[in-house]
Amino acid sequence: MSFVEYDASSWTGRDDGEGAEHRRWHRQVTHTMSAGRAVGGVSVVGFASDEGVRRNGGRQGAAEGPQALRSALAPLALHVDVPLRDAGTVVVDGEDLEFGHEALGELIARELDADARFVVVLGGGHETAYGSYLGRIRSAGLQGAHVGVLNLDAHFDLRAADRPTSGTPFLQMAEADAAAGRRFDYTVVGIAEPSNTPVLFDTADRLGVRHVLDTDAQPGHLAGVLHLVDELVARVDAVHLSIDLDVLPAAVAPGVSAPAAYGVPVEVLEAVCRRVAESGRLRVLDIVELCPRLDIDGRTAKTAARLVTTCVHASPARA
Repeated sequence: MSFVEYDASSWTGRDDGEGAEHRRWHRQVTHTMSAGRAVGGVSVVGFASDEGVRRNGGRQGAAEGPQALRSALAPLALHVDVPLRDAGTVVVDGEDLEFGHEALGELIARELDADARFVVVLGGGHETAYGSYLGRIRSAGLQGAHVGVLNLDAHFDLRAADRPTSGTPFLQMAEADAAAGRRFDYTVVGIAEPSNTPVLFDTADRLGVRHVLDTDAQPGHLAGVLHLVDELVARVDAVHLSIDLDVLPAAVAPGVSAPAAYGVPVEVLEAVCRRVAESGRLRVLDIVELCPRLDIDGRTAKTAARLVTTCVHASPARA
């Protein structure tokens, strides 16, 4: 079973004084139990799950990710006046990942329909992304919308399996979209060729997936990467951005289930995040695969928090 947990203890940090010039995440964020909707703002939702990683044979610990990510976000400066609300964490208790997905979907849909600018989902393994998908397809405000998925990841996560894992979320989306008559529009930046079997490349080709290899997602090729992102943004009504932290080089992101031998530099990922957020079409951002017990000096969590804050700063206010 799963349940929603509310814990504000991570929202602490340096306090330099009153006023907008001293604004930080921990001072701006409100708690769902003590405040109403973050109308026009950003909602934060956690998904404490290791089950998908366990099923996929990876290193566990991602269930500790949501609180570690909150702690990394808490002291960061905010340069925009945007309402922030922590809507709690869906905790997957035991092995019932499927029930957890349902609970996460309901929570995300609620936040989207409460007029959040976008929802930040703190994972959890990459199975988190399917719960994010359920939330956006259940949102009344996104009914009939063409939603594009942009995944920053070393892996396609298009595995075929007899039950959901951290390696299956995008194939689950493709199959659910096909059954419902929706268009599956999926782009991946950062694919590590040695980490994806030929059958995964074949599956991606069959589904019309656009992708960029990690070797081509480097600063010298940034213009081409951003062109691909611009094409995605131009053809969709909304974007679901999914960031698997194993897309980063292992030296930057050691605290993940599968550290990258090559990886995509932070400057490329930040430019992509900024471009998507500036479009005003970002509606769901999930950031996944943080394993705090394997992190070194909080490197992975701090980098993740930087990317989330970039999206918050770059996202325009909704009319």
